[in-house]
Amino acid sequence: MDAPSQTPVGAGAKSTAMAAFAAVTVLFFTWGFITSLIDPLVAAVKGIFTLSDAEAQLSASAYFIAYGLMSFPAAALIARFHSVPSILTALSTMVIGCLVMLAAANLAIYPLVLAGLFILASGVTILQVAANPLAAALGDPRRSHFRLTFSQTFNSFGTFLGPLIGAHLFLEGVEVKEGTVVTDAVRAQALAGIDAAYFWICGLILALVLFFWVSRRIVNEAVPPAPAGSHANMGDLIREAFSSRWALLGSLAIFLYVGAEVAIGTHMAFFLNSDAVWGQSDVPFGVPLLGWFMGSDGVSGVSLQEAGKAVAFYWGGAMVGRAIGSVLLARLSATRLLTTFTAIAALLCLYVALVGGVSAGFVALAIGLFNSIMFPVIFTLTLERSTARAEATSGLLCTAIVGGAAIPYLAGLLSDAVGYGMALVLPAACYVALCVFAVAAGRAPVRAVATGTTVH
Repeated sequence: MDAPSQTPVGAGAKSTAMAAFAAVTVLFFTWGFITSLIDPLVAAVKGIFTLSDAEAQLSASAYFIAYGLMSFPAAALIARFHSVPSILTALSTMVIGCLVMLAAANLAIYPLVLAGLFILASGVTILQVAANPLAAALGDPRRSHFRLTFSQTFNSFGTFLGPLIGAHLFLEGVEVKEGTVVTDAVRAQALAGIDAAYFWICGLILALVLFFWVSRRIVNEAVPPAPAGSHANMGDLIREAFSSRWALLGSLAIFLYVGAEVAIGTHMAFFLNSDAVWGQSDVPFGVPLLGWFMGSDGVSGVSLQEAGKAVAFYWGGAMVGRAIGSVLLARLSATRLLTTFTAIAALLCLYVALVGGVSAGFVALAIGLFNSIMFPVIFTLTLERSTARAEATSGLLCTAIVGGAAIPYLAGLLSDAVGYGMALVLPAACYVALCVFAVAAGRAPVRAVATGTTVH
């Protein structure tokens, strides 16, 4: 008599985990696209509402300050209700934020733009607190760096598309150089573009609500069971996170990384459009692919809209770098790769600040390539070394994304005072500090989460 056929042990669980990982990766794309729209939006509101650099950077501040205020409440929500209900709550909050943005565009009220961005980012915060550790957990713990970096590659694809679409919709005819005037017709067209963008984003998010409602069983089955006694209120999570030295160090690293990345991205269009870089040059239009995406308007020099489209290559560099990094991290030490990438990013910022010229525009765009692996590697290195549970550590790490509110505003003050190029000295200092973090992480013991022991 033939023996009954058997499914290999763990094959079903592995298949379910892969399906859940694919579903979570969709979320990474979504918040990447929404977040990178901030770059052309900052340029647009400066012209629409006649703002200084620092005032325009308040758009980034309103968005990223949500991480500082909402990450621990998000962690408490996830600890209590788990992944799928938290993801559905996050997406619903994002829909409300989009509706406020629609009202802001139609009423042309800048404070309402700031309110809409804060609400939208509050939903994204919950989403990110839930999705980052979830992506790291769905599979073999030894491959957590690979999975999170792979998901972040799709996040980067969203950040590549955001500036292209945002510049097309928000920046046609908008100029912010001294002496230029934004006409009522150009202002109305830019506001209509903002309205259109957030209308379609609202539709996309509603589709994701339906998607995750239908997929809730797949994700729930794949999530590793919570350890006994893992539930905690927000106060417990905060105390636990602040009791861990590596949770604090990792949060400082995330603060500096996000602040530097966002400061460069939100200033990039202004920097490239400046006469000292590409404002009076046609060289970028002769570069394959870059020139095609920028789409020359036939007028000599790079306009703000063309510069805004070029920002996509800053984020596109991160997309390419994460794809390459996913391969490299399967073979090389995460800490050594992080050390190398942060050192190179610091040097590129200093080149832009101290050398300048047309070449500095290309060098500035290249910084994105080396930003690529920083967030996922800092995140997973910290989770591995933190003595706090994943929910508490993730909550503190995502709180630290508030660096995207603080450092771009400081860079805006610098650019108002000394120019766009020299303002990159601030991100350069951030990358130097991150290099020190990477070296320290390479010397620190790794905690084995399953046993509570450490391995070197």
